Amino acid sequence: MNLSGNTILITGGSAGIGLTFAKKFRELGNEVIVTGRRLDKLEEAAAAIPGLHTIQSDAGSASDIAALASRIRKDFPKLNVLMNNAGILLYKNVAFPDADLEGLTVELDVNVAGPIRTVSALVDVIKANRGTIINVSSGLAYVPLTCSPIYSATKAALHSYTVSLRFQLADAGVEVIELMPPAIKTDMTADLKAGGDFQLMSLEDLLAATMKGLAAGHAEIRPGQSNQLHWMSRIAPGFINGQLAKGSKALIPAAKS
Repeated sequence: MNLSGNTILITGGSAGIGLTFAKKFRELGNEVIVTGRRLDKLEEAAAAIPGLHTIQSDAGSASDIAALASRIRKDFPKLNVLMNNAGILLYKNVAFPDADLEGLTVELDVNVAGPIRTVSALVDVIKANRGTIINVSSGLAYVPLTCSPIYSATKAALHSYTVSLRFQLADAGVEVIELMPPAIKTDMTADLKAGGDFQLMSLEDLLAATMKGLAAGHAEIRPGQSNQLHWMSRIAPGFINGQLAKGSKALIPAAKS
């Protein structure tokens, strides 16, 4: 992937990983559009990054994605990079009934349905511009974190989908890349304590590793502990699953009475 001269859409780009990449891509001379649910966060992002375009859009809403695609076609027809970054992580205790069945699967709506719908809504634009799709999954696609079973399952699903997408778009000249971050120091991972089983990577280190992987043309970018999880899931799956289960046990919510 060329790192400059692109028109890039980043979902969930008003904070954390998405905002970090938006800033870097702008510095490299790209036109960048970010989406997010919260207008105040989008306004803060626009104020912090000169020239950044922002669109309020919920990655978990099919109607919002349809409206987003319509806006992109009209205002940014040269879009050639889609970075599906929006995601949410919730700690869940699935060993007991949950009366909120709709809320139980909200991570599926955002983390899996969101990228699938966004790709579908914009794939013809990306193909016409012979562009790149970057799906942000996680090292947890290989080894689940027991305290976040649904989140981990969404990342495994996104990994599988991305592999199929890569093969289906190969003849169209579209590059499909999967970025698989380890635990990153953001608000999303505030409850994870560094050390032991969790090695929290800084946003700066994630950015550096990713840019290196993009420049090298890697189809899968597995920074830091994500690469370890990848190999351990093959070499000693029982051991690494047990380690993450033990390390995250304290974060499993108590059963609702």
